[in-house]
Amino acid sequence: MTEIVAQYKSLLHQMTQSTPTCLWNDSCSLQELAYATGHGAVGATCNPVIVVEVLKKEMHLWRERILQLVAAMPTATEHDIAWRLVEEMSAKAAELLRPVFDTQRGPNGRLSVQTDPRYYRDAKAIVRQAVHFAGIAPNIIVKIPATAAGVDAIEKVTYCSISINATVCFSLPQCVAVAEAVERGLQRREREGLDIRSMGPVCTIMVGRLDDWLKVVAEKRDISVDPGVLEWAGVAVFKKTYQLFQARGYRIRLLSAAFRNHMHWSEFIGGNVVISPPHKWQVRFNASDVAVEPRIATPVAPAIVSALDRFEDFRRAYNEDGLSLEEFDQFPPTRRTLRQFISACHDLEAQIRDLMLPNPG
Repeated sequence: MTEIVAQYKSLLHQMTQSTPTCLWNDSCSLQELAYATGHGAVGATCNPVIVVEVLKKEMHLWRERILQLVAAMPTATEHDIAWRLVEEMSAKAAELLRPVFDTQRGPNGRLSVQTDPRYYRDAKAIVRQAVHFAGIAPNIIVKIPATAAGVDAIEKVTYCSISINATVCFSLPQCVAVAEAVERGLQRREREGLDIRSMGPVCTIMVGRLDDWLKVVAEKRDISVDPGVLEWAGVAVFKKTYQLFQARGYRIRLLSAAFRNHMHWSEFIGGNVVISPPHKWQVRFNASDVAVEPRIATPVAPAIVSALDRFEDFRRAYNEDGLSLEEFDQFPPTRRTLRQFISACHDLEAQIRDLMLPNPG
């Protein structure tokens, strides 16, 4: 044990140094990103939800800059200022990650910035914003929802040499649609002799949000299962998807997000995947006694999968033919998450509005 402590700073650092599994930070907070990179992180994320949280904790670091933007953009709305702030936070985090990107030139050292979730039905708007975001820094990766329009946009922006991070994704069918769209974009580039070596697409599975939804269903429908079974739903989908991706040779990595328990990290160790926990979960993992050992190839117990199979939405998420492309937008975890992301856009704009138009009373 003494030798392990001497060799590794933390459990997460041990994972990043001894396995192919990468750590990204689920925040663009510079303070939290500094902690994460100190423990082996090679990527990070920015979106309206995260920016709202950053401002709640670090408004003292951003208030003056927001007021400067308000003064410099006299005709701008709170919407305009809010997205300019998202871009500036993304640029600062991308700069911190740039040395890793310059070394690896593709898969890591990237900052994910999310397209406006209100565009989830508009492929053209997603593509337009993705192209704009890609110009923020060389190491930007653009988050696009795994909706029907999002999958269309993913193929188009991949062809444009923009690396994507598919988000609002909970199911094997969504992941396959994303991977196939990326492959079509990459193959178009290859046929035209265009370079793809610097690209590093990922597909996020929001594992904890699938668990969350099945717990809601269990409560609503008075379904009783053994304690802990519902903690495995996202893990089961992730592991099955990973094995399928490996078998088919898709040139995209899976990313685990929406953490609810340590299995959303520990069960994926050893895979050529990314785990992207928020700061509080990184601290918990590093303080835990969970052994850092490869588990990605260990299947979820058949009895657990059988119990989960009682839930129609688990079957839809777990089986490749469980959802059609046209059903992605109406899958309950998709609807719940899009509603939260859209609400966060309004929350962010409200914070900007309070500085633009302070309440006089």
